[in-house]
Amino acid sequence: MTGERDLAVLLQNMEPVLNAGEYVFCTVENLSEIPDTDKVLFFFRETEAVTVVLKKETANEWRMIYSYIASWITLNIHSSLEAVGLTAAFANALKQENISCNVVAAYFHDHIFIAKEDAEKAMKALHALKMV
Repeated sequence: MTGERDLAVLLQNMEPVLNAGEYVFCTVENLSEIPDTDKVLFFFRETEAVTVVLKKETANEWRMIYSYIASWITLNIHSSLEAVGLTAAFANALKQENISCNVVAAYFHDHIFIAKEDAEKAMKALHALKMV
């Protein structure tokens, strides 16, 4: 099961879901600094440090530093990692509303992190994109 590749099908059938909670991006030198990796939503190793994304309350509990509080939207459609244009389409729709987005393409779904205060406006823009 490799997911949908057709952009028209992806746009027409995607179901944006606003996940509950607030999420933050933090950095650590290595994963051994994380008390419980099961609480990490995802991590990415960069040259400078390891970026970890987790719930804000977990970051507070672990006394981690963050500056950006995000809402997390999942596009509920199994998009192929080889699909062309989906990221550009929703990024452009969000750009039209002056909403910055941080995107994670996982195996089954695309995930969008946007500033907490833009969550409702982003959901409207994504639902409008389905109508195109």
